[in-house]
Amino acid sequence: MGLEIERKFLVLGDDWKQLAEPVFMRQGYLSSEAGRVVRVRVEGQSAMLTIKGKTIGISRGEWEYAIPLADAKELLDGVCQQPLIEKHRYRIAIDEVVWEVDEFFGDNAGLVVAEVELTSADQVFVKPSWLGEEVSHDYRYANANLFKHPFSRW
Repeated sequence: MGLEIERKFLVLGDDWKQLAEPVFMRQGYLSSEAGRVVRVRVEGQSAMLTIKGKTIGISRGEWEYAIPLADAKELLDGVCQQPLIEKHRYRIAIDEVVWEVDEFFGDNAGLVVAEVELTSADQVFVKPSWLGEEVSHDYRYANANLFKHPFSRW
């Protein structure tokens, strides 16, 4: 089993944008039920099917599989729950971790979050100056929630 240990923060300002180039992502959900999240994601010219299990603290089971790009596009447009999540992702390496900063579009425009995947729940890491409030335990910020309850409607 794969294990994802992740912390999530709101992002302040836009100084972080100069640190990386954005990659456009589209993602949708075949299941968005807590503990049974099944996501399809297209990032550039690659596609993944991801299954995420029940969250315990900041950890949960995660399994990822590459799938054909054409299949992913068909799933996104014809099978996944709508609307899709669209965002730019910036990957920013700081010391020994990589921050993934997501800038959302559509009904989630204005929302910018940074996630960091850790090797253990107690891993120490440097927090960049552009990090704001931690929202790791706030399900409203989960992508699987944002397509049902967009940021613009909070």
